[in-house]
Amino acid sequence: MAPHHLPFFLAPGSGTDTLMVVMGIFLIGTILWVGTLYWKLHSLPERMAHKSQKLQFELVAVLGLISLFTHMHIFWVAGLLLALIDIPDFGTPLRSIADSVEKIADATPGQDGTPIEDTPAPVPAATTETTRKEPSHA
Repeated sequence: MAPHHLPFFLAPGSGTDTLMVVMGIFLIGTILWVGTLYWKLHSLPERMAHKSQKLQFELVAVLGLISLFTHMHIFWVAGLLLALIDIPDFGTPLRSIADSVEKIADATPGQDGTPIEDTPAPVPAATTETTRKEPSHA
């Protein structure tokens, strides 16, 4: 027996509440959107470190997981800072040096049974100027 001039947001006596259904759908959509935004923000350091070295990426991923499960934001901040810093690559030059030294060691004479040539060392040419002493200024 409700009058016909009631506002639209009031539920009729025999029907469903349209505003509540709309707000429920809006609430579920908002929660999904905020959750997606949270996960994108939480994985930001990991996505940034994905381009870097494998060890750095793994450290950032572990820090992100620790911050997720402990709710301690300092781990997330540490992961973000580690992802922003470019760690120098020490492995490649050292590996190159090790490979070169290994090649040199494999190429040493007499290693594979070939005899080493016994040639005398070259004698430096002695000059008369090298035996002269300079005058002292004392």
